[in-house]
Amino acid sequence: MIKFLKTAIIVYAALLVQVTVLPAYIADPFKPNLLIVVVAYLGLREGGWGAALAAFFLGLIADCFSGIYLGLSAFSFLSIHLLLRKVADRLYTDSLYLMLLVVVLATVVNGLVHLVLLLLFPVGAGTYATLLAGLLPQVLVNALAASLLFGIPAFGVREEAR
Repeated sequence: MIKFLKTAIIVYAALLVQVTVLPAYIADPFKPNLLIVVVAYLGLREGGWGAALAAFFLGLIADCFSGIYLGLSAFSFLSIHLLLRKVADRLYTDSLYLMLLVVVLATVVNGLVHLVLLLLFPVGAGTYATLLAGLLPQVLVNALAASLLFGIPAFGVREEAR
């Protein structure tokens, strides 16, 4: 029960900061996507259908607040979560460096899934250039945000012994 409450508090705090605080102070390509960081955390640490449903609904909420097509982030967040669940058993998930790498890869996969889905359904003619131009700053800012967030003991990531 404590683990569920801790995860729920992390998800709600990231969602609250993502949709209220960050848009007021930071421009769009340099705004970290904390929901991808949470989906990466859920994919490596939490198993079962509850975490998959949480990733899907986080994507739906991100779509509702972003103003882009409904279901785009939901599909990409769910696919990222399922990919991470497939490899989570083979990885040492207590590593801070692995979590940062996973956040970077999840951000790239999120951008590529958005691009492929927008190419499949020809409704977003002008969004390709902005999506590709904003991918590198998004990756860097998400890595910075993840390094700050995973340094908090509540996430449970331990730094390796040197």
